[in-house]
Amino acid sequence: MKKRDYLKTPVEHIDIKLFNSVDIIDAMRRMSFSARDLAQAADIYDRMLRDKDCAIILTIAGSTSAAGCMQIYIDLIKHNMVDVVVATGATIVDMDFFEALGFKHYQGTSYVDDRTLRKLYIDRIYDTFIDEEELQACDKTITEIADSLPPGPYSSREFIHEMGRYLARHATEKESLVQVAYEKNVPIFCPAFSDSSAGFGLVLHQHQRPKKHVSIDAVKDFRELTMIKVKAETSGLLIIGGGVPKNFAQDTVICAEILGFSAPMHKYAVQITVADVRDGACSSSTLKEATSWGKVDMSCEQMVFAEATSVLPLLTSYAYHKGNWKKRKKRQFAKIF
Repeated sequence: MKKRDYLKTPVEHIDIKLFNSVDIIDAMRRMSFSARDLAQAADIYDRMLRDKDCAIILTIAGSTSAAGCMQIYIDLIKHNMVDVVVATGATIVDMDFFEALGFKHYQGTSYVDDRTLRKLYIDRIYDTFIDEEELQACDKTITEIADSLPPGPYSSREFIHEMGRYLARHATEKESLVQVAYEKNVPIFCPAFSDSSAGFGLVLHQHQRPKKHVSIDAVKDFRELTMIKVKAETSGLLIIGGGVPKNFAQDTVICAEILGFSAPMHKYAVQITVADVRDGACSSSTLKEATSWGKVDMSCEQMVFAEATSVLPLLTSYAYHKGNWKKRKKRQFAKIF
């Protein structure tokens, strides 16, 4: 088989606007196990949207964007259903920015000889294939953006803003998370930005400009997101996966306290994860456990132990079709910097 035989069927991103999950979520409310947990989570997310004082922080870890959830995240920003995004570098660069440049993720299989894929320069995410040559083109685009900027330290939010500006002029796929966030003044943070194609692109940039170059200041990220939390006061978390993005968003409460500001715990929180709790991790603890750290108010939180691509479309379609996002004010937190 040749390379083109593996890269034939692009992943199609689900559109929550095309189906209404309100009835199925309402039915799940009368069930048990994960179904009832999901219904409770959908109710909490809808409460965030109804609360006129609540700023909503979406955190994304894992590969849901590559797996078909990319349009969900775009719609959440487009329709004013989230106010801040905290994500892995892979979510923002290897998946969203990558597709905005005109590249695709492809349906594949986990039952494949990975040595063959390596010879063909095909990367695998479980049952999804990516063309490594296209990823390297994405890396070089990051280098090009960095080369165009004045040397110095940037928060990931600042650099991703410049990625959005680049896409506004050069995108092949005109609707992407990075570009829509840029146009809507919704800040995106990647606290581990270099752990992605951005890292390769920035390393190349610094290698070619050893004395004057762009760098990413993760501490500046932390301070900026904390100042958003301070300004917002009331906040809710919509957590997909866990890990660094989740903990980064939760820690803003503690950081505000250390800086001498008054910032209440996150009032609402929903997490979708398959992580286990018995090893003390669960992608940076359960939400109840986070209460002991002073991060999340446990009066309105819900864990959903499920694989995100199977339940996130239902949860977000429910909130979209309930329509409470239509009454929310636009916070445009990127404008405060």
